[in-house]
Amino acid sequence: MRATPAWVLLFMAVLQGFTELFPVSSLGHSVLVPALLHLRLDRAAPWFLPFLVVLHLGTATALLLYFWRDWLGILRSLLRTHGRPTEPETRLFWLLVLGTIPAGLLGLLLVHFVRSLFAGFTVAAIFLIVNGVALLVGDRLKKREARHRLDDMPWKSALVIGLAQATALIPGISRSGATLVTGLGRGLDYEAAARFSFLLSAPIIGAAGLLETPKLFHAGVGIGPLLPVVFAAGLLAGVCAWLSSWFLMHYFHRREVTALRPFALYCLAAGVGALALHAFAL
Repeated sequence: MRATPAWVLLFMAVLQGFTELFPVSSLGHSVLVPALLHLRLDRAAPWFLPFLVVLHLGTATALLLYFWRDWLGILRSLLRTHGRPTEPETRLFWLLVLGTIPAGLLGLLLVHFVRSLFAGFTVAAIFLIVNGVALLVGDRLKKREARHRLDDMPWKSALVIGLAQATALIPGISRSGATLVTGLGRGLDYEAAARFSFLLSAPIIGAAGLLETPKLFHAGVGIGPLLPVVFAAGLLAGVCAWLSSWFLMHYFHRREVTALRPFALYCLAAGVGALALHAFAL
């Protein structure tokens, strides 16, 4: 950790904050960008995953603040109905719970496998291309008429979207992209799919943060002096994530049929470009 300059951590925070909610895979970028820029960042170090989770905590906090009206409405509805899904907000709460379970369970079971993937530059680039193809598919799905509102989405759809969220354990696959495309495939429109995707991210990111953040304090010699920078990076990631949320919710409201196409083309170009640069460097 001593070899990692503070500015690199802050740069990673900005990268995380803007790429977590954009459907371009923050995890894939955290693998590809440092390698391409030759940043002094040891992705195999035991502190790297907890550091990323601190950034995710900042992102989750930003999402809670941006969607505070939704969460407040859900809380009030839960109190009124005593947890029974008789109101749209309470039903939405249980849809979010159901959607969180697959990624939560798979994350716990596959955490060591995920750590091993962090060093896979080629894996991240290839799956970034796969992510781009999936986004193009999402644009085609949007051409079909929306069949469901967010408050009447079937329970099965929430589970399927949750399973899609779990694919973001692979670097290069975007969590928001996977859930957006799956939401479109299950009959939601862009705005509803984006809202459910962003609401769904808060519990899984928050739970991961609670699990992993304490490991920062046991991550090896030299971590102590940089702890303030690490948590400042989490705050910076949160600010960037709030700005991303604001932009994307307005963007998906304005753009319809081709809303995902620019992100798809970016992922395809970035994945192919990363592979080409990596091969040229070799």
